[in-house]
Amino acid sequence: MNSGLIALIQRKTGARAVEVAKLARLSGGASRETWAFDATIEGGTHAGALEGIFRADPVKGWPTSPGRTLEFHTIRAAFEAGALVPEPLWDGDDDLFGLKCFVMRRIPGETLGGRLIRGPQYEKARELLPVQLAQTLARIHRIDHSRYPELNGLPHPAPGDPPAKLEIDTYEENMRKDSEEPHAVFELALRFLKERMAPLDEQIMVHGDYRLGNIIFGEDGLRAVIDWELAHFGDPMEDIGWLMVRSWRFGGGKPIAGIGEREPFFEAYEAAGGFPVDRERVRFWEMLGNLKWGIITIMQGASYLRGNKSVEHAMIGRRPAETEWELLKLLEGA
Repeated sequence: MNSGLIALIQRKTGARAVEVAKLARLSGGASRETWAFDATIEGGTHAGALEGIFRADPVKGWPTSPGRTLEFHTIRAAFEAGALVPEPLWDGDDDLFGLKCFVMRRIPGETLGGRLIRGPQYEKARELLPVQLAQTLARIHRIDHSRYPELNGLPHPAPGDPPAKLEIDTYEENMRKDSEEPHAVFELALRFLKERMAPLDEQIMVHGDYRLGNIIFGEDGLRAVIDWELAHFGDPMEDIGWLMVRSWRFGGGKPIAGIGEREPFFEAYEAAGGFPVDRERVRFWEMLGNLKWGIITIMQGASYLRGNKSVEHAMIGRRPAETEWELLKLLEGA
């Protein structure tokens, strides 16, 4: 690992010598490996000290979705659009590691949503973050993907299908497979959403998991948006609705990531060049986001009952009722 990383940096920068220290694997899902490291680079295009992140597919021959090469190009497009994301440096070569990988600059900061909501040191950040999130999201949505042919590999709706159809079909199938008891509220939400799926002519790149928990922040507010594995083409209102899902508020009392109000966020998003906010579509995606998370809790509980004795899966599997209650309130408001 160490020698391969050194060889990658030398190949990409033309450095005379590279020293790598503090190489440590970070915790995370099985869908990829993430390592932090410090490097000292002598000569070449990036001479000096580098605090980096190395990400790779976990097993040779088993690329993950969207795959590290595609993830690298997605982050690069967002970075060049002015969004707050880690700077992507180099995509990796199969001949060095036997799998796809890339290197990006490491961003210091915090990621745990509960600490933002409750930490007294983040009082100023709570004021700044809603506008910062709106501005960066607008820049992501305005990426001119015609400049980045590599992004054509991202998932996209089937021709003629509304952007929500695949997600609704997928999560309904999972609920039918994993639920051992009826969930009347989820059935009602599915019926409501199926009747209101709207087509979208334009293909817009969306982050797909834009929420508190997938950002790096500090006392100065937003520092970077991370976790791009679910990026795809779809409806830009999806990202706004997902940001407002109650579970991603981490106990905060306001709808935007627990810290911001809807209308000021919409105004900041539009002022930064985002698409006109369609409030009905945002509410649709907020409802679908809550439904997705509710079905995921069922799936996690089923995983535990099938023998995956994860405490996290057991805890999450006890929570469908929280999402049902939220969906009832959204349905009543609709």
